[in-house]
Amino acid sequence: MKIDYRNNVPALLVLVRVFLANVKVSIRPRAFIKAMTYVVITSLGLSFGSAAQESESVQNTPSESAETSSSTLSLPIDASQTSSQAVPQATDLVVVNAHPQTTSDWLMQLSEVVKTQNFEVAFVQSRAGRETIPFLWRHGVLEDGTSMEQLNLQNGPGREQIRVNGIVSVFEPDVSPYSLRSEFINGPIPSELLHHPDRLKSGYEFVSVGRARVAGRPAQQIRIVSRDNSRFSYQLWLDEDSGMVLKLNMLDLQGGLLEQIQVTSLKITDAPDDYFARINQASLPKPMALTQKQSRQPNWEVKYLPNGMEEVRGDTRRLALTGQVVEYKMYSDGLVDVSVYVQPAKDALGGDLVLRNDLSTFLTLTDGNTQVTVVGEIPLQTANAIATSLSSTADK
Repeated sequence: MKIDYRNNVPALLVLVRVFLANVKVSIRPRAFIKAMTYVVITSLGLSFGSAAQESESVQNTPSESAETSSSTLSLPIDASQTSSQAVPQATDLVVVNAHPQTTSDWLMQLSEVVKTQNFEVAFVQSRAGRETIPFLWRHGVLEDGTSMEQLNLQNGPGREQIRVNGIVSVFEPDVSPYSLRSEFINGPIPSELLHHPDRLKSGYEFVSVGRARVAGRPAQQIRIVSRDNSRFSYQLWLDEDSGMVLKLNMLDLQGGLLEQIQVTSLKITDAPDDYFARINQASLPKPMALTQKQSRQPNWEVKYLPNGMEEVRGDTRRLALTGQVVEYKMYSDGLVDVSVYVQPAKDALGGDLVLRNDLSTFLTLTDGNTQVTVVGEIPLQTANAIATSLSSTADK
């Protein structure tokens, strides 16, 4: 299973900031301080974040000395044209498939519309106790067949992603603009659900619920349920006329709402938005040069993984600040990414640790001579099952 681009598990330091805002901690105070020191050092030493969206290691990273204004983005267009006030409220829908019948039909229609249609979608992402985050999402197919896409964070100084065919350029405050090779933009809606929903069926069951009404429009509701009850489930609403996503809920194991994505405006048109004509493609950053990184293979594996979850990345890295060697693997089922880190227990700076909020789990366990850390948007019991299934491959 080749996955070029998917939603990343947040960097460890980012996760800790999230947890500290709304966290349930099971640890002694002194051990917690040591563990936090470990997390900060690990975050500084390991390469996570948006550059980790590539399946290969990045050789050339954006220059840290380049300066970018915190209030404006270095876009190759007139950025004033992308304000939230420009989001249209009118709807001009183009029907892709007039007669979808099964959940597979509806998912194929969703995949078709996001690949082939010209659209502009405004949506908000919300979690309990958090500020609602608004996004603007555009897609256009030019006359020469060029596929272009934009995702714009509408609050604050903003974050902009622009895709031109297989290259995604990222513009954000205080970071030099850079580009990555990827077929998809990394956003709140999982790209595998949008583009390759068939790949999710080994891990999830899709159940038709029936008709509903979302944002004033008739919709088809589909439940997405983990086949082994090891992950959170989802509720998906698709627009009946176009097949576009109207709403996506993430639910915990008891059915409680964890996260919601709600479309507030949808426009599908015959011609691409004028925004794409204003982009100077020649001025976009060149893609980062990639190289095959030579490193020894980790000598461990996990015996338990949820259904449909596979290893998509593995590496061995040395922490810059401590010189510690940490072995790392990422596993994914297309909707959820889980990162596993393993190091010798004698090198660890903290003891056992459990951090969790409603979505994410950060679990560190020490077993004999090995310390393992599991990070991902999975239930605590699933993280524990993965961590305790660690097995050495050195003798194989």
